[in-house]
Amino acid sequence: MRALVTTGEGGLTLATVDPPRPAPGEAVVAVTAAGLNRGDLTVAGALPAGARVGWDIAGVVEVAADGGPPVGTRVTGLAGRDGFAERVAIPAAHLAVLPDTVPDTAGAALPVAGLTALYALRHAGWLLGRTVLVTGAGGGVGRVAVQLAAAAGARVLAQVGAKGRGDGLAKLGAAGVGRYGDEVTEPVHVLLDSVGGDALTAAWRAVAADGVVVSYGNTTRAPLALPLDWGRPRPGVSLRHLYLFQETQRQPVGPDLTTLVGLVAQGRLDPQVAVTAPWTDLAPVWAALRDRQVNGKAVLTL
Repeated sequence: MRALVTTGEGGLTLATVDPPRPAPGEAVVAVTAAGLNRGDLTVAGALPAGARVGWDIAGVVEVAADGGPPVGTRVTGLAGRDGFAERVAIPAAHLAVLPDTVPDTAGAALPVAGLTALYALRHAGWLLGRTVLVTGAGGGVGRVAVQLAAAAGARVLAQVGAKGRGDGLAKLGAAGVGRYGDEVTEPVHVLLDSVGGDALTAAWRAVAADGVVVSYGNTTRAPLALPLDWGRPRPGVSLRHLYLFQETQRQPVGPDLTTLVGLVAQGRLDPQVAVTAPWTDLAPVWAALRDRQVNGKAVLTL
């Protein structure tokens, strides 16, 4: 079968690989769509030539696992970094059924971005009536986080790195859209940060006493630095780091994906698929994602 593998030079290329051999508890899914994440770019740049990549998939079950969706069922799932392939073996516990009203492309956009946003907000706790600040709000995770926080009754403020990156965020529920480093003049109860560097330092100054800061990325590749007065003016603030693939060891991935799919089916969550392309024409989408020209999610179709 065919799969996208690393080139050893930071890119991906199509190659022939062995078909999957499912372990107990795993299903085999014929992949129809696969979501691209910035993490895929990072992994592709770090691995030698010929390595497999890809976490976000949607497709049809070809071989069912005990207790999992039956053969022929449309599903979305979180793969084990080998999802960019015609077929993938994936734990049934990491799958969610896609109803007819949710396209494959929308399903493939959900796992990494949706689960990261969901788990970050779950760490934050009660949201009704609280103010949530989301940095990196123009990307896939940020756009889902804005929607989920607003749906939970929070007042949501969004920050982006460039003006165009904020397009559409107000319609998704953001009460205010600004740039990294802009002064926030109201108390922030929850800060979700994926940027790091100076953006985190500036946003921290708005965090109120007993607030929660959840860091789930560092796109600036700069040291995480807190302001000099980080603690005393805001006692009780907690800082948590979220790494999705540790989180999935203690969170119910399948049921949580099912929740996200249900919200999409109800029209209450938009996965924000900004661009789709066939996996045989990867280069333009790969470049757009690398250069932060994708406001939302990029999805490959097979």
